[in-house]
Formats: sequence, structure tokens, C-alpha cells
Amino acid sequence: MAKDAIVNDTLAAKFATEKDSPYTRWVAAEGLDIIAAHYVPDLRTVELKPWERRGGRGVFINHEATRTSNDCYVCEIPAGGRLAPQRQLFEEMILILDGQGSTKVWNDTGASVTFEWQAGSMFAIPLNAHHQHFNGSGRKAARFVSSTNMPPVINLYDDVDFVFNTSRDFPDRFDGEPDYFSPKGEQKGLLLDTNFVADAVNLPLIEAKERGAGGGHIRFAMARGSMNSHISQFPTATYKKGHRHGPGAHVIILSGEGYSLMWPEGEEPRRYEWGPGTLIVPPNMWFHQHFNTGPEPSRYLAFKHETVSLRNAQGVPKAWISRRIGGDQIDYADESPYVRETFREALAKHGMEPRMDAVYEAEFATLPPEPK
Repeated sequence: MAKDAIVNDTLAAKFATEKDSPYTRWVAAEGLDIIAAHYVPDLRTVELKPWERRGGRGVFINHEATRTSNDCYVCEIPAGGRLAPQRQLFEEMILILDGQGSTKVWNDTGASVTFEWQAGSMFAIPLNAHHQHFNGSGRKAARFVSSTNMPPVINLYDDVDFVFNTSRDFPDRFDGEPDYFSPKGEQKGLLLDTNFVADAVNLPLIEAKERGAGGGHIRFAMARGSMNSHISQFPTATYKKGHRHGPGAHVIILSGEGYSLMWPEGEEPRRYEWGPGTLIVPPNMWFHQHFNTGPEPSRYLAFKHETVSLRNAQGVPKAWISRRIGGDQIDYADESPYVRETFREALAKHGMEPRMDAVYEAEFATLPPEPK
């Protein structure tokens, strides 16, 4: 039975004009490519094209729901150079992939803040604040990956000048506070309320047994925006529970090595190998699961749009809740035998064995009964 819902050319032609959008036309006008992919092996080496307006090089990476959620792009700042100043009526979160430098952020009143960053730093651009990125090295290019909610904004207004050239400060988002990008924050449960993380690779995490494998987790609220993100880590020779959610989670591997399985319900899993710099974007409501086959803990950062988080009445993401009680997370006890067999085989190639027995046993203490 076909699962990709591919129709005949006659029906497809009736909707051809709707496949294009103000957003895709804008990217083309910028002279850049859109990589329509759910997997990029290494963002640090993905091919870029000159981006004249920004003064650097870039490429966009999209998924099938860019009309309604978020996108991703990779940008390079030339050695000894800078990008052109920009402001924008959409939100943006940034992870530095390579290099070091600084960013200046300012508003129409003239209040400005400049902060330094390096590989592994993470921050967000306040809504419609002027900003400019500078490369601190005269010998090497700097590269970052960004996730934004630009697609629905450009598609809504269909007016590029309005999106990029509106003179309007949002003081509740950014008012020139001198410590706005200081590496500090207030911890609220799993949520860290901060605008800057100096080193996402080594940031201390909070225990989150609900995702399995004794992993650590931390969530972010940045620049008082609607986009969100989180970091997860799990030990060597272990794996996370399978789960699913809405579109647009851009999962960037920060450390470790392993693979992920992704599959729509009713189909066989598809396997994607990863290491530092890999990008994985799970398709809308596809189950996915991450496996650590390396000698060190694995850590990833997920940039997301709130539409990803389907929540219950208590505000808990359904991706954290067992399918046995109506959630979208697969308990270890209910996973396919293929999952454990494949993991054992992958570890054996490295002379390792799974360290999951204690995790399986611990799950039984909180495992909901099977639905009748």
C-alpha cells in the first residue's frame, strides 16, 4: 500500500500554483537555494551561495510545512568581515557552528548592546531589533545556523519592505537593557529564561527520566518570543523513547555519534546516521527516535516553533506522554523488536553492548496499564 500519497499529474497540476508562495519567491530573489530535506549530514560543510544583500553566503533548509511554521538557514560571515545590518518582523534563534565574533543589537532610540560569541554559543534576535554580525577572525570564516518563523510572516503580508523595513520598536521584547545578552537566566522547572547561552555543548542540564535512558534536558524561552528550543543529552549505549509531534523541529547534533530512526505510523523506520553538525528535521507527526552508539554522551539542540508542541489540558507536550494514555510517546515496553535488534547490531560494530536493561526495568514502575 502506497504511503506517500502521490497523485497523478492531472490532479497535481490543479494545485501547482499553490505550491509556490511569497516566501519561496523571496528566497529565490535572494539568489539562494532551498534544500528540501529532512536530513543534512553536516551543516558545517553544506554548500552555500553568495548572499549579496547580507554580505555573506547562505542556503535555506526547509521541510514540507514551511507555509505554516518555521524554516532554517545556514549563513557564513567572511573572514575579517561582517554581515549587513538587518531588522525583521519575525523571530530568529541562532547557533554558532564555527568561528568566533560578536553581534550588535540596537533599537530606534539608539540603545545598543554588543556581545561576543564562539562555536557552540546560542542566542535569539529580539523582534524587529536592528542587528549586525561580525567575524572576529581575519583568517577563517564564521558559520551559524538559524531557525526563524519567517515563512508564515512573509506569506501573511506578502510585502518584503514591510517585513524588513518597518520602523517599530517592541520595548517589551528588547529595550536596550545592558545585560540583555549576559550568560545568565532564571530556571523555572525545565525552562531556562535567558537570551544567551555561551556554550550549549557543555551547559548543565536537568534530569528528565520521562524521555527515557536517564537523559538530561533543558528548555529555553529566548528574547520573549513565541519560538522555543531545548537541549537533550543521553548516555553512551542508550537511546531515547520514540515519539512524534508537529512539524518544524530542527534537531542539530552538538556532540556524540549515533543514528536516528524516523517513520510515519504503519511504515518501516528509516535510518539516518549522525555526528556533530548533523541536522535532522522529523516530518509532521512522524515517529522518531535517537540512538547513541558512540563512546561519549550524545547531545542535541532542537529549534522549534510552538506549533510543534501538541499539549494536553495540563500544558504537557503529548510527546512526553505515553501512548497508553493518549500521548505520542512510545514506551520501551511497546516498541518494535526491530528497535532493539538494530541498536544491538550497531553497537556490536564498535565492540559495545546496550546499557538499557536497568532503563527497561525502571520503566515498569511507572508504566501505565495497556488500554483495553
